[in-house]
Amino acid sequence: MTAAQRALLDAAGRRIAAARPELARRHDLTTMEGLLAARADIASEEDTEAVLATVVVHHLDLPEWIRSACAYAFALEAGAAAAWRASFTRTVFLAGTPAHLRTRFSFAHIAADGSAAWTAPAPAGAPSSLRRLLKLFDGAAPFTGGADTAVRLPRAPGGPDRPGTDRELYLAVAGRTVSDALVDLHHVLAESVLDGVIRPGDRLMLRQVPRLTGELPRLAALRVVPETSGRLRATAGLSKEALLV
Repeated sequence: MTAAQRALLDAAGRRIAAARPELARRHDLTTMEGLLAARADIASEEDTEAVLATVVVHHLDLPEWIRSACAYAFALEAGAAAAWRASFTRTVFLAGTPAHLRTRFSFAHIAADGSAAWTAPAPAGAPSSLRRLLKLFDGAAPFTGGADTAVRLPRAPGGPDRPGTDRELYLAVAGRTVSDALVDLHHVLAESVLDGVIRPGDRLMLRQVPRLTGELPRLAALRVVPETSGRLRATAGLSKEALLV
């Protein structure tokens, strides 16, 4: 195994151990076999024990998506946040228009521009009229990337006026679709908020790169996915504190 693959394996194992310590006790997450076994355990319980959030997506505007995803996670009640974190911030993305649905469904957060709306985390097996009504969001087009963009996260209403932290938010775009980008960013942002890495008022510099390679040692959070080849790939990550220019 190469040094880069070992680093990705370690990051994937840490993510599982942070959310579900019992899986780290059950499986050796320092090996690919143990990682895959843990992932199989997670997949087997998704329909009965998992907690998930549902997001209605009208269109994807990355800066607003970043602000809104963080604002949603900032505002979650502690119990709901803990249950969702233990389910690895599992989320279902549906295609729809939040403005047409807000009088019929209860949303925990709606993006300022109406591009997306989030429901509170709920048991995956619970009946959902929203999921029955709408189709899955189909963002199958290739994600083409864009210029670096600075995003200031909302401050907590009535919270302390603390200086925000600057961080870099990386998104690997080569061979990824719009849906991939949406999912990758959402996991990194939500988990970073719930783990206390991202806080209200922070500034994130979104950097879209073909692949995440040399940046790995500087990252405080990382999303790793398996490829069909059996190798691991880093798809999104959040840096440690950084001086942004």
